[in-house]
Amino acid sequence: MAAIPRTRRLPTRDELTVWRDFLETTDALKATLAARLAADTGLSPGDYAVLLALSEAEGQRLRSSVLAEAVGWERSRLSHHLGRMERRGLIRRENCTGDNRGQEAVLSPAGSRAFRAATVPHLTAVRELFVDALTPEQLAAAGEIAAALDAHRSRSRRPASSGPGEPH
Repeated sequence: MAAIPRTRRLPTRDELTVWRDFLETTDALKATLAARLAADTGLSPGDYAVLLALSEAEGQRLRSSVLAEAVGWERSRLSHHLGRMERRGLIRRENCTGDNRGQEAVLSPAGSRAFRAATVPHLTAVRELFVDALTPEQLAAAGEIAAALDAHRSRSRRPASSGPGEPH
């Protein structure tokens, strides 16, 4: 077994406890929000993320590569998900105008209606499960923590993790 360089410090037991609590709590919160979204609207969190990005885009359309970046997914994952959403009538895919090499995802009228119908129940669940659980000071601290983690991640040269199946 290789020795750990002295310049790198491993997390302490207390730091690992906070880390695991953070992961377990956010995983449980995401699962609860996903279940509520599905029960209330029939949409998955992925559906909602795609519909949100398209609803905010100019012309309610985005090139697939831009949409993949907006929702934080690999392009192959997005392609499969868009296929399922297209079969359900939530989006349609069209060749990019002026560039036949790429495709754009376009919000359909049914997708727009589904997104509008899902917004209030979803945001109500966010308020009940997240915002109302915290004091204003804790909410501000959560925002600062998220910003610090995002800034650190952006500076990091290590590749992004592949997802929830990784060890914690």
